[in-house]
Amino acid sequence: MAEAFARARNQPGINITSAGTDEPSRVNPAAIAVMKEAGIDISAYKSKSLSSVNSERFDIVITLCSRSAGICPVLPGYPERIDWNLTDPASAKGNDEAILNAFRQSRDEIRRLVDDFYDLGYLSALASAGQCANMILDNISDGIIAHDLNRRIFFFNSAAEQITGYQRSEAMNRDCHTVFPGNFCGGKCQFCDPGVNTAKELRYELDITTKNGERRRVAITARHMHDAQQRNIGILVAFRDLTLQRSLERRIGKAAQFAGMIGRDESMLSVFDLIHDVAETNMPVLIQGESGTGKELVAAAIHSEGLRANKPFIAVNCGALPESLLESELFGHVRGAFTGALRDKKGRFELADGGTIFLDEIGDVSPVMQVKLLRVLQEGKFERVGSEITVQVDVRIISATNKNIAREMASGKFREDLYYRLNVVPIFLPPLRNRRGDIPILAEHILNAILADIGKKDISLSQETLSAMMSYDWPGNVRELQNWIRFALVKCKGKPILPEHLPPSAVSVAASQQSNQGVVSSAQGERPSFRNGQIDLDSVRAALSQAHGNKRKAATLLGISRATLYRFLDKVGPID
Repeated sequence: MAEAFARARNQPGINITSAGTDEPSRVNPAAIAVMKEAGIDISAYKSKSLSSVNSERFDIVITLCSRSAGICPVLPGYPERIDWNLTDPASAKGNDEAILNAFRQSRDEIRRLVDDFYDLGYLSALASAGQCANMILDNISDGIIAHDLNRRIFFFNSAAEQITGYQRSEAMNRDCHTVFPGNFCGGKCQFCDPGVNTAKELRYELDITTKNGERRRVAITARHMHDAQQRNIGILVAFRDLTLQRSLERRIGKAAQFAGMIGRDESMLSVFDLIHDVAETNMPVLIQGESGTGKELVAAAIHSEGLRANKPFIAVNCGALPESLLESELFGHVRGAFTGALRDKKGRFELADGGTIFLDEIGDVSPVMQVKLLRVLQEGKFERVGSEITVQVDVRIISATNKNIAREMASGKFREDLYYRLNVVPIFLPPLRNRRGDIPILAEHILNAILADIGKKDISLSQETLSAMMSYDWPGNVRELQNWIRFALVKCKGKPILPEHLPPSAVSVAASQQSNQGVVSSAQGERPSFRNGQIDLDSVRAALSQAHGNKRKAATLLGISRATLYRFLDKVGPID
């Protein structure tokens, strides 16, 4: 009846359709009868369902009863909506005349509402309001995407087109998980991870892949949308392109943090860039660096920045397990495969299927295990221990070692074919002593993290303490720095951390800084002092003499590590 009265207005340029919440059926005979009384024949009208017109584009929706009021949320991208909340005449009871009277009452109310809609300017006002809202949202620089609780995208502004490379027509009315490869949210929404709390606003950064395959860094803000009754009706996502900004920050050293790693030194900025580039691929990566430089952090960053970020990241320390256990740990076993195998167990490769496996200390793997790893790299296949059934997995492999693999290959301890399979993309992590400028920001970051963990605050590092840290050789790298700060927090008892709160080796470094006079000899037997880090022959000879030949004590007096002293002695030969 409403469609018929609207069509009877003969308003040019307006397309009108109607649909019901129920499945299509013939038009109610009582409606046909009372409309004939008003001079309009609707006997040829075809009833339609909402699902049949859902994909069509409308500017205005009018709902007639409470059952249909929720079909069109009042949101950007949705049509403007009016709710008339009429009583359904089909629910009337009684004889034929009573039912006809109910339909006549509805007919007259609908005719009045349709006339008011046109004659009182509601049509033009609602059309203008919708155009104005869309115009504003289409002219802001942030991308805006909104979808309903079925993930159906109903708004996609111009900035979203520019940033993602997808046209609005390619995204509208489609599941957002099918539009964007790898999911636009990076796995951080309740539809991907039920554990994600979207009751509050979410803010995070991630890399997205545009339609043409380009990777872009975006800052995302996501929140629930609610209607007037505070019902959850969808998700609104605003995002900003940070690609150029982050690249420039890394290049000028302004950015101090990337994917959980800290550093402004040029060597670390180069590592950050390489992580960003290699994360887009599935190529094997071999991370090389001394113990404590953060190899597992790099592996986790490659995973979290890549296309598999919402899949498992499984880390295995190959050097910590004997060969018999390592095979079972990596490939799993079946019940009865060996003593203690009481049930079937999946290995780490199966658990990492679809994601990333990180093989730490790969240089410690035996030749036999190297052959089995080579097959997984080549074919993605293996058998559980005690089984003849071949398992196929899709896993990205990242490995790491603190050994000189070239030397291991030369001595026959590491297979060349496996090395070249693992080392498609090599990443070398610099030791902490080669990026001393990062020590202050690393120390502050570690201190703040530990304080937050133990519920304390207002403890700082003195300038003298930072100077001692800058002067040390750090054979244990960042891990040793963490240990220093934990030790100091025990000693300082809530006060600023001073040099005397540091471990004994650090205190010696600080003490050596008090003198800048080089080596002082004294006929009266005075205790000589040393310039911090002094490594010339005379200083070493004097330190060894004072330490009665004890190289560890001599290194402490000189303010250098034992490794540095040993390298010096190897170079100069015996000292008399």
